[in-house]
Amino acid sequence: MAEIASYVELYKSGELARRADAAWEILSACTLCPHNCLIDRNTDKRSFCYSGTTAKVASYVLHKWEEPPITGTRGAGTIFFSNCTLKCTYCQNYSLSQQSHGKEVSNERLAEMMLELQKRGAHNIDLVTPTHYVPQILKALVIAAERGLTIPMVYNTSGYENLHVVKLLENVVDIYLPDAKYADDRAAWTTSRARDYVRNNRETLLEMYRQVGDLVLDEEGIAVRGLIIRHLVMPNNLSQTREVLQWIAEEISPTVSVSVMDQYFPAYKALKDPLLNRKPTWEEYEVGLNAVEDFEFENGWTQDHITDDEIMEEDILAKYGAKIDDSI
Repeated sequence: MAEIASYVELYKSGELARRADAAWEILSACTLCPHNCLIDRNTDKRSFCYSGTTAKVASYVLHKWEEPPITGTRGAGTIFFSNCTLKCTYCQNYSLSQQSHGKEVSNERLAEMMLELQKRGAHNIDLVTPTHYVPQILKALVIAAERGLTIPMVYNTSGYENLHVVKLLENVVDIYLPDAKYADDRAAWTTSRARDYVRNNRETLLEMYRQVGDLVLDEEGIAVRGLIIRHLVMPNNLSQTREVLQWIAEEISPTVSVSVMDQYFPAYKALKDPLLNRKPTWEEYEVGLNAVEDFEFENGWTQDHITDDEIMEEDILAKYGAKIDDSI
């Protein structure tokens, strides 16, 4: 029998609607992310994330290339949101995140997407880059829950979060899938325009773990609850991989699931950056593999290192890249 998501009880009690209203109030002086722009998005003013009162979606698909417990056998019900709270110079989906490609959708339409993905057999609703649209997502979730949505919510984020927003998501989100990108704020600023990334990332990772704990799988090996932390190994140690993994092991737990990724390739502005214009070497990725072993992580995933640039780029874009869906 399928696991019933935790937000269903929140909906029945009326708490989900209250959370949605509380999140919507944040739009009047926006602090949804640590940029804390304080603009009134109810008047459709735009700032760092270039987002207003309406969510913008690039595509919604059954996605087969998340971590195995998220993808499962039928795929994750992935909704790729446009715009972003970061300005990563190496973003492979820059047309969505930086150039704002996609279509604005009402909360009603966003709810319909969730329900359609459930009907198509998705194991979960996988919200990709959701931070700047939390109010709209919660409003849509109230509608969708009323109409029978029951599959788990996955919050798939860059890890640049405000603690008060993550606290609003307790028992709304079943599975957190955040990045831990950096252990150095200088690198976070120069490559992603994120101030104080490390502190915000770490305090919200701790809160996510408090809420959902280690990954829980059903009898078929599909994730129903828990935390998976992603880390992308970057060239020239800009991601400080060993330091990131050491902090996770010591401050969260070596039992938490980690996904150490070797899928970086230079894209967007990184093509002209001498520190970022190449893929990591095997030796650089091996730092991550050794850290997983040294810090005795018990759960997670690593990737095979591929050296051919053309094959690697095509493979990654085919697997992980988002395409704009004109049918939205």
